[in-house]
Amino acid sequence: MLYIKPETIITPAGERSGMAVLVVDDRIEAVAPAADLPCPVAAQQIDAAGLTLAPGYIDLQFNGGFGHDFTHEPDTIWDVAEQLPRFGVTSFLPTIITSPLAMVAHAQRVVQNRPKNHAGAHPLGLHVEGPYLNPQKKGAHNPALIREPNSAEIHGWTADSGILLVTLAPELPGAHSMIEQLAANGVLVSAGHSLATFSEATAGFAAGIRYGTHLFNAMPPLHHREPGLAGALLADERVTIGLIPDGVHVHPGLIRVVWEAAGDRLNLVTDAMGAMAMPPGVYELGTFSVTVDEQRATLADGTLAGSIVTMDAAVRNLVAYTGCCSADAVRTVTTIPADLLGLTHKGRIVPGHDADFVLLTPDLHVKHTIIGGKICHEAREHRTNQLIDQ
Repeated sequence: MLYIKPETIITPAGERSGMAVLVVDDRIEAVAPAADLPCPVAAQQIDAAGLTLAPGYIDLQFNGGFGHDFTHEPDTIWDVAEQLPRFGVTSFLPTIITSPLAMVAHAQRVVQNRPKNHAGAHPLGLHVEGPYLNPQKKGAHNPALIREPNSAEIHGWTADSGILLVTLAPELPGAHSMIEQLAANGVLVSAGHSLATFSEATAGFAAGIRYGTHLFNAMPPLHHREPGLAGALLADERVTIGLIPDGVHVHPGLIRVVWEAAGDRLNLVTDAMGAMAMPPGVYELGTFSVTVDEQRATLADGTLAGSIVTMDAAVRNLVAYTGCCSADAVRTVTTIPADLLGLTHKGRIVPGHDADFVLLTPDLHVKHTIIGGKICHEAREHRTNQLIDQ
């Protein structure tokens, strides 16, 4: 048993004080006023004085970190997962960018074979970003590997087989058939790396798209007469919007506009690549070499190639950029992605849910990360918050 009595708890109804949480095995047994829920004699108790207890963070777009790129080295997924709790991440979707389909199959096998005694974040399944993208919005994807949708190629892409999210360009020939097939297989389909017009994007939503990959990036800029994919994502209540809040991919002022327009549909992602949590240098992303400094990762031509922001910093940045409350910022990386993926046992601190938590300091730095009722990370110190927090 594990007993936690923090200063505040982020619940589905907002922040509450004077509460306690009891964990039995890997599930939440009770959430109640501390006066009504004393610590059992046999329970381990965490010193949570002055801290906020939040659900564990979920990252839906994560290409790698700690020097490892999942597209190049799928076998490193579980090793990277063991280090992610230091940033509050308890679940994530390893992202495989445009690559030979055999590489996707390899990564499927990796995420479906949990190592014994794994103690870290849980790879829920893959996010396959490509190869069915518009080559004119390739970003850091290899154009030689980009192809038009062919539903016969994705027969084995199902939620049960380890693929939970697929990004494609909805305007491509054959895209609608692929969208419908993936949705029928329990896979979340996202629009991204696309030149879709507003009407083409809306038609993709009607076919089953329910997510947008990194809003504003790898899509035409928002225009007042042709809003394009960005405008369609902002306007359509059916879709959830992914966004990278590193202060590089999207201007902080525009992030505030997005928050005001669609905060209840906003999902923060890191889109982190192998250089996350590493010093500046040259790293890999798929088939490309990427130059990384203290703030950004770029190809030789200056194209952004993923980010180096961590998930805890992303949450802090959203608060700094928009002035939103901590509970609302946390919701974008907990309840919203859990609901989007249909994870009925994650994303909320309620009885019966997985005991995945992050204990946060008042300035939203991670003090403890708990996964399945076990403490996976304890910080000894934290840095002062910065506006652009990498």
